[in-house]
Amino acid sequence: MKTVTSKDGTKIAFDRIGNGPVVILVDSALADRTICAKQAALLAKEFTVINFDRRGRGDSTDTQPYAVERELEDIEALIDGMGESVFLFGSSSGAVLALEAANKFPSKVKKQVLYEPPFIVDDSHAPVPGDLIERIKTALAQGKRSAALKLFFSNAMGIPGIFVFIMSLMPSWSKSKAVAHTLPYDLTLMRDTQSGKPLSAGRWAAAAMPTLVLTGEKSEGFFHKAGDALVEVLANAKHKILKDQHHGSVVMSPDVVVAEMTEFLKA
Repeated sequence: MKTVTSKDGTKIAFDRIGNGPVVILVDSALADRTICAKQAALLAKEFTVINFDRRGRGDSTDTQPYAVERELEDIEALIDGMGESVFLFGSSSGAVLALEAANKFPSKVKKQVLYEPPFIVDDSHAPVPGDLIERIKTALAQGKRSAALKLFFSNAMGIPGIFVFIMSLMPSWSKSKAVAHTLPYDLTLMRDTQSGKPLSAGRWAAAAMPTLVLTGEKSEGFFHKAGDALVEVLANAKHKILKDQHHGSVVMSPDVVVAEMTEFLKA
């Protein structure tokens, strides 16, 4: 494990493996760098892979108050530490953070791969309630981490209550509880993109580097709509559907995702 210091003094922990062009992996909500370990190992056959803990997770520290700009500075610190421009990969809300970084630092990002950014751009999925972030913050302030997780899974991800209950009985629930305090970070990042309205035409205008948006064939329809909508507003993007894959494929089928990444990034 190595660390880099972000502008506000936060220590960002990361693993560096492999050799070749640099790929930085940006995790989804509630994830730390262990989630992408298999993906990182596969990519390391062709690339130098930076697999990091977002602030407040794993071995990274945290500094309050939170702002999306601070997370962008974390990614910039990682890029600058490499001494060269990089490729970015992000999954779910991490895809949106990667996109924001590419837009903020376009000269430092050569290409990006975005797996299922969870934009809600029409009525194919219920919009995330506008007060959800405050409800989750309230639960967290009261020390009710499980309640915060249940609010997120039910209201942001649309998982039926019975399945959320089953999830709460699984061993992974305790790991999610440990990083539940970062849920408002991802909700802040996604706040104006999950209301059912079209994406802003100019929001990511600077992110003109080649971009591959990936969606699993078996994923919910709103992910497909999100991918289509995103390539419409990006200057140099394509959307590819991965046969038989779904929202969890980065973890469950990393070989499939890595094969697509490698072909695109090496072209």
